[in-house]
Amino acid sequence: MLRPPFARAGLAALTALAFSMPLHAQTTPSPEAALAQRVDRLQAELDALKAQLAQLQRERAGAQAAAPAAGASAPAAAAPAATTAPTYAPIAPEQPVPTGEPATVLSSYGEINYNHYNHSSDRTQADLRRAVLGFAHRFDDKTRVVTEFEVEHAIASSSDSGEFEVEQAFIEHRFTPTYGLRAGLFLIPAGLLNENHEPTAYYGVERNFVETAIIPSTWREGGLQVFGTYGNGLTAQAGVSTGFDITKWDAASTEGAESPLGSIHQELQLAKARDLSVFGALNWRGIPGLQLGGSAFTGGANQGQPGVPDMRVTLWDLHARWTPGRWDLAAVYARGQISGTAEFNATLVGNPTLVPKTFDGWYAQAAYKVWSSGDYALTPFARYERYNTGRSYADLGPGLTPPARPTERVVTVGANFQLTPGVVFKADIQRFDVASENNRFDLGLGWSF
Repeated sequence: MLRPPFARAGLAALTALAFSMPLHAQTTPSPEAALAQRVDRLQAELDALKAQLAQLQRERAGAQAAAPAAGASAPAAAAPAATTAPTYAPIAPEQPVPTGEPATVLSSYGEINYNHYNHSSDRTQADLRRAVLGFAHRFDDKTRVVTEFEVEHAIASSSDSGEFEVEQAFIEHRFTPTYGLRAGLFLIPAGLLNENHEPTAYYGVERNFVETAIIPSTWREGGLQVFGTYGNGLTAQAGVSTGFDITKWDAASTEGAESPLGSIHQELQLAKARDLSVFGALNWRGIPGLQLGGSAFTGGANQGQPGVPDMRVTLWDLHARWTPGRWDLAAVYARGQISGTAEFNATLVGNPTLVPKTFDGWYAQAAYKVWSSGDYALTPFARYERYNTGRSYADLGPGLTPPARPTERVVTVGANFQLTPGVVFKADIQRFDVASENNRFDLGLGWSF
């Protein structure tokens, strides 16, 4: 058995001492017996030294187990990516942690963006887009609470454009290592971005349009969610939650044209809850570096309001991500539908923005890490996306039915530079096919931990 160096040195010294000590006459009949007695005493002292060493090693191991793990990340619902390549695909719920992990963990992310418009210099701006503080507290090895608080645009007050909001607030309980439950305000599992939307977790200064205009990221609802993680790489999530309120539609503004569902989501702010929604998602990661998945969400939207027809919102998506070597490839398709819009739109004729019957979009993206040194990494990327927030409208009769909106095509080319895991600088150029006045150059700084 290998012993620590100081233990071997101590043993050698004691042994040398034993053989160098003079042998005085004893009551025992022979020098050999006297030597044996000395050896016995030295053995006893050696055994005591070994016991003290073992105790010291146990105390050291206990101190290491109690100390926070270096680079510990935030909880899965809010955990930012700490790898060179972004990890914006939904993360499987955490497994129970060792009892030595800290009970309370702080997390945060934020981003500062600069947008320079090519044809409208008066629109050029710099903005602290958002700053988020989160914490998770583990009551025991099966139960925890997760919360996130967000301030947008630096200042939140009645006279400013900023907002303060609770992004997540839920209890998670593990019944077994496979199955668990969440209850409260949580992110809906849709697409690749919604559950993992930290600036270090996606390419480009701004979030992509498909997962903001069609899937209204960051999209959260209040409700109950069950989840399961299986040994074959499959993650399943399903639940019941609050939904959308069609009475929030403002036909006189362009908000609905920018994001149909983003204009009528409730965010659990005194949310009308007569009509609840159901959702489900599957993600498979059975092959290293590959994720295939999809989600669906459906629920009533009139919330029992007088004079409002029965209407239903349905949104589904398919997504894929593959990270072979230095490559990072991703694609998402999302499609939404609102039923009962003909009767509802009949009361809005004459306004610029009626409720669409269908809306959809898709994007494909490729990134390649061209250089890395230590924590530094440079990853150029390109993304092409097509989306339409008014693909079709219910028939209102000749001259009254709005025409389909044009499909916007956006090309984004840029690069992410990782300064260290958790800090990223970004730059990109965006070109719009329809709204060319939005052509711009973007710079961004993001962090997460």
